[in-house]
Amino acid sequence: MSINVQEIHSPKGVKAFIDYPHHLHKNDPCYVPELYIGMKELFDPNKNPFFEHSKVQLFLAYQDQEIVGRIAAIRNNNYNTHHQSNVGFIGFLDFENDFAISKALFKSAKKWLKDENLNAMIGPTNFSTNDTAGLLIEGFETPPIVMMTYNPPYYQKHFEHYGFKKDMDLLAYMIETEKASPRTLELSEQLEKRLNQRGIKVRSLNLKNWNSEIKAIKKVYNAAWEKNWGFVPFTDKEFDHLAEGLKFLADPDFCFVAEAKGEIIGFSITLPNINEILIDSYKGRLLPWTIFKLLWNKKKTEYVRILALGILEEYRNKGIEGIFYAKNIAEAKRRKIKGGEASWILENNLMMNKGAENLNGYPYKRYRLYRHNF
Repeated sequence: MSINVQEIHSPKGVKAFIDYPHHLHKNDPCYVPELYIGMKELFDPNKNPFFEHSKVQLFLAYQDQEIVGRIAAIRNNNYNTHHQSNVGFIGFLDFENDFAISKALFKSAKKWLKDENLNAMIGPTNFSTNDTAGLLIEGFETPPIVMMTYNPPYYQKHFEHYGFKKDMDLLAYMIETEKASPRTLELSEQLEKRLNQRGIKVRSLNLKNWNSEIKAIKKVYNAAWEKNWGFVPFTDKEFDHLAEGLKFLADPDFCFVAEAKGEIIGFSITLPNINEILIDSYKGRLLPWTIFKLLWNKKKTEYVRILALGILEEYRNKGIEGIFYAKNIAEAKRRKIKGGEASWILENNLMMNKGAENLNGYPYKRYRLYRHNF
């Protein structure tokens, strides 16, 4: 039967696009449904600041009137301006294990991107590396941690069959609480005292002063990550939009900032792994029972995720990173949390990889960004 790929423009089509993975992965024990309300807002040009500077086209693939795949073609103008490039992206990719289906989806996205005068497609990213990104290629044994992607193993061969080549790998490290290096924790206490004497202090994030804290963190994030591969700076509205979504999950016992001369020069944000709760949700809908479970159990998850850690370049290699990690581990021990995922870390970010390894962390999941030149 032939494959028919259609552009999606209606609210009904967007709903079908969001819900398709629930059908595809319904028998996969590692699949975690995305929250429907969050996904709906993500694709809404009136609510997502990404659409103020860039474009997205959604596609659904049909076979005999049944949805068999989806893909998004993305023109990220801010990325191309920042990198002086002319590339496009693909994301939100799901499909049956059929090369005809994946080929039709890739071909449709490629045509749209070429019509936009772009010369390559990179992905998967949803919509950029500031969002969820990467194709899982190692570590299929466990469900994804909060705000990380998931896909079945067969996706990789479909990317490579179409001609995609590796662009960059992203690593997720597992740091098991009871196996974390005790020596590193002991040294961090001494180091923190020494930094205090030099005017550098590490404290918990002040949730009561959220807007001011986020404003300072935004400046550090864009400056600290500027030289990283694939980085694209947040706009003010994008960062504020993300921060508003994270406010519900933020726990001051797991979120820290470093200050020098009264100015924030580094930060570490760790979130509870609410995927442990959402894995049983029905199509990602926030039903009353689901909301109750989230509120009741978000501080009782077995795992956490170190979502973001950034330090201004002139303050790196002073031990601030180690102090952030140590404080996370100390709180995890207090709560009897099994472990934390540090993710994602670029495979070529030697300093961050070494920091995780020094704590006896190990890369247990690997994600890949692919590139296909036109």
